[in-house]
Amino acid sequence: MKVKTILVSQPEPKIENSPYFDLIEKQKVKIDFRPFIHVEGVPAKEVRQQKVDLNNYTAIILTSRNAVDHFFRVAEEMRFKVPDSMKYFCQSEAVAYYLQKYVVYRKRKIYVGKRTFSELSPLIKKYKDEKFLLPNTDKVKPEVPETLDALGVNWKQATFYKTVVSDLSDLANVYYDVLVFFSPSGIESLFQNFPDFKQNDTRIAVFGNTTIKAVKERGLRVDIAAPTPETPSMTMALEKYIEEVNKRK
Repeated sequence: MKVKTILVSQPEPKIENSPYFDLIEKQKVKIDFRPFIHVEGVPAKEVRQQKVDLNNYTAIILTSRNAVDHFFRVAEEMRFKVPDSMKYFCQSEAVAYYLQKYVVYRKRKIYVGKRTFSELSPLIKKYKDEKFLLPNTDKVKPEVPETLDALGVNWKQATFYKTVVSDLSDLANVYYDVLVFFSPSGIESLFQNFPDFKQNDTRIAVFGNTTIKAVKERGLRVDIAAPTPETPSMTMALEKYIEEVNKRK
């Protein structure tokens, strides 16, 4: 069956040169964007109930842009003036770059990993005498606490924001040829919104092994998977699939 319509379970890209827009133009398909999950901040009062006093920490571990936003939001709500001496350990360059929204970059002590949390751990180990705070979501990847425990550093994890299922009830009678997922939370949202969902002829595109596992655990079929050596991005995987099925007679 040909692919004409795709639903991507993420917000619409803000950049004009997104490969999704190239895909629409090149393959003449309709792509809609809709976040299946969204993030909600935890009030400062609830953060305090987790026995968090921001005065007690000398370093902040930031694994995402959401972590950056919600750390500074909570600090403001607590009327905590973040000292210039605070150290920031950012999981990736993208997170470190985003940090500039809140701090003057050249005047701060910022340490940047390459991409994964394990790649950030040597930097954390180098400063093992610091008191680390990990402002995070309620759904933390197990490797993060496991890595920090293995390093033997003084650290505390606190929930500063939560991943919440979005209301998709308006999509109840809308059909798409392909549904695109990037996290197990997206699959969870699908079934919370549509408990009786049947895949039938709908193709499911999935990014990452944990998401593939979540799809299969629900008894669904993975039709398009990324990343692979041949298709390292989701748009490349979609394009390859569309070219194959849309050329069939």
